[in-house]
Amino acid sequence: MTPLIELHAVEHAFADGSSGLRGCTLSLAKGQRHALLGANGAGKTTLLLHLNGLLRPSAGSLRWHGRPYDYSRSSLSALRSSVGLVFQNPDRQLISALVEEDVAFGPLNLGLDDATARSRVATALVAVGLGGFGRRPVHQLSFGQKKRVCIAGVLAMEPKVLLLDEPMAGLDAPMQAELEALLDRLAARGVTVVLSTHDVDFAYRWADEIHLMAAGRCIASTAATELASHHEALRSAGQRMPQALSLHAELARHGLLPGGAVPRSVDALLAALRAQPVQEPTGELQT
Repeated sequence: MTPLIELHAVEHAFADGSSGLRGCTLSLAKGQRHALLGANGAGKTTLLLHLNGLLRPSAGSLRWHGRPYDYSRSSLSALRSSVGLVFQNPDRQLISALVEEDVAFGPLNLGLDDATARSRVATALVAVGLGGFGRRPVHQLSFGQKKRVCIAGVLAMEPKVLLLDEPMAGLDAPMQAELEALLDRLAARGVTVVLSTHDVDFAYRWADEIHLMAAGRCIASTAATELASHHEALRSAGQRMPQALSLHAELARHGLLPGGAVPRSVDALLAALRAQPVQEPTGELQT
């Protein structure tokens, strides 16, 4: 697939001299669900901030649609209208008193008229399951609701790429399921979704492409279905093998499931196991 965003040997040094990225090279294909997978401190958040232009590389280069990133004010504004970023902590992103005001901030900054901005706000809030929350004070929202408002604020810009930093952090299981369903709907509409996580089971279940990160570099990129062949890279990224892969290997070894295609989650694995014919015991009982 043609890369939508490319990084080549990107370096980033912070003001205190520490390194965030060390020669990071990575390609992100259009219309895919991408997971940046790695331990804390691997450089995932720093990478996302570069994709959105909030950080500029100390060395190396980034390309958008094959063209080098332009860090002029007008070009960055255009980039951020197409590449939206949702922070891990929603309180870093929410700036207005009311939900609808916060979601409208981006569209109004694009120069859209009030009617168009209101329409986008309404559509975005419905998309994240907050259709009746427009006049709700932001400070009255739960953590999960605040995250969804942040996503709505980015969606109201109608981005081509949605970046999310640890989107599942701080959410309970039902909220995680709702957010995963939302991300799937966005991907089905053609939005390229890039998120960071250190949850290997979620990454394996959800992503089309997995990019393993360690020490500020992307050490491997693979289709999620090919992750089983990357044992060493997973270990270097501080990750174990996904549970679905490990369990499938054991069940296949004992003849309880066929080899070949592996279910992408434990739930899917259990469904495949239940679908297998029950074998009646053979032979007579010995006394």
